[in-house]
Amino acid sequence: MAAHARTLRTYLLLLLFVALRAFGNLALAWGTKRFPQTLSIHPAPYLQAMLDPFAALGIAMLIFSLFARMALFSVADLSFVLPVTAVGYVLAALLGKFFLAEPVSPERWLGTALIFAGAALVGSTPRNTTRITPAGAEGLTEDALTEEDLK
Repeated sequence: MAAHARTLRTYLLLLLFVALRAFGNLALAWGTKRFPQTLSIHPAPYLQAMLDPFAALGIAMLIFSLFARMALFSVADLSFVLPVTAVGYVLAALLGKFFLAEPVSPERWLGTALIFAGAALVGSTPRNTTRITPAGAEGLTEDALTEEDLK
């Protein structure tokens, strides 16, 4: 697979993971906020809350986000994935503000902006620096290797 195709796959997986996690959390929050009872230590209310369609959708989306994250770790470093996927916190703040009418203070917006800036900085670095490479290619990133090297 060409370096460009691998990079595209990585960023598509990133987008899928961030979207599933953000919208899964939104649906889960929406479903549990509609539940008439405050959830506590007893498991019965949790099981009842899971029957809410929004909560169930949120749970399903979060499960699929875990699969997307696993696929993402197969093509990119942990030190790249975790900071870049933190951009999901930006999306979560926006979704909470506009769909759940949550108040977002200036301090939260500042923190959100800092998270976004950090994710952008990490996103500008090579996505994979620890992939097992062919003999004689140690120290090169996967993107620096030619297609012939990877065969």
